[in-house]
Amino acid sequence: MADLLHPATIAVTAGRPPHEPDQPLSTPITMASTFIAGGEREYGRTGNPTWQAFEAALGALEGGRALGFSSGLAAVSTVLDLVANGATVVAPRISYSGTLLQLADLESRGRIATRLVDVEDTAGFVAACDEDAALVWLESPTNPSLQLADIETIAAAAHQAGATVVVDNTFATPIFQQPLRMGADIVLHSATKYLGGHSDLLMGALVTADDSLWDVLKGRRDLQGAVPGTLEAWLALRGMRTLHIRMERAQANAAEIARRAADHAGVAEVLYPGFGAMVSLIIDGDAAAADRVATSTLLWTHTTSLGGVESSLERRRRWAAEAPEVPDSLLRLSVGIEDVEDLWDDLTQALSNV
Repeated sequence: MADLLHPATIAVTAGRPPHEPDQPLSTPITMASTFIAGGEREYGRTGNPTWQAFEAALGALEGGRALGFSSGLAAVSTVLDLVANGATVVAPRISYSGTLLQLADLESRGRIATRLVDVEDTAGFVAACDEDAALVWLESPTNPSLQLADIETIAAAAHQAGATVVVDNTFATPIFQQPLRMGADIVLHSATKYLGGHSDLLMGALVTADDSLWDVLKGRRDLQGAVPGTLEAWLALRGMRTLHIRMERAQANAAEIARRAADHAGVAEVLYPGFGAMVSLIIDGDAAAADRVATSTLLWTHTTSLGGVESSLERRRRWAAEAPEVPDSLLRLSVGIEDVEDLWDDLTQALSNV
């Protein structure tokens, strides 16, 4: 029946206990490291009812089967661990710095070869998916440039070359995009961000519609111990109950902020893909000018994370690991669910420091 329901309904209803007398309406927190022998769990590293409720809900939203991880980077590491020694990974030139760091680390140790491509260059990505590509990694929108990939075209070319396709769907969330339905083999989330939505947990997730691939990923997670905490899984599931409402409000705010910022004298360029709650502003000035904006807001929080109900911003190139193609004066904005007038007033007073 889940295929017939809208995402807003799935977010509220999936991963619940059975509708039977005396069953709890919400999945309880199961704090246990060991289970009575004879079942599927036995030991807390192989499964927990609270994780599995989160996984059921996210899997229903993305159209596959999900696995929770201790962090988004743990999920990234698990996927990259499947790449054979010496094989090639194709990835966006500008993407999440944690992913780029893992790729660079593996390449420096001779484990893999990487081929970085501009994600909006569909022809270039297709050409990069030749016979030696084992894994094609996509972000759409990308972090922090908010570029969009032609997932369907690139996935088709990657599959023709025999490569596996992974899409980091953290920014779009399954409310706005479901990559498995567009040809991806694996969808990745930093559940720390929009899925949890309240800046109070650290967690990652992978989703696939391929049962055999799910088994492999679960086997790697169990072996490496990259499992989520029970409380974190419970918080992420509770956060997902309002995912659709939060994303609708945050997207409306983001679109309005992007529209107004385009006419502001202190902003040289606005990067906004037309959906979602992330906006990047290239400040009309140098890195110091962008830093002054980021540190002089009152409502917007100067912090590195994103996806919470509160609005936040930061200059991404303050991190040495950020891709060099990212402009020094780029501010990444995670637009929250506050009143948009208050957000704009605070941003404009900060922009007066440019």
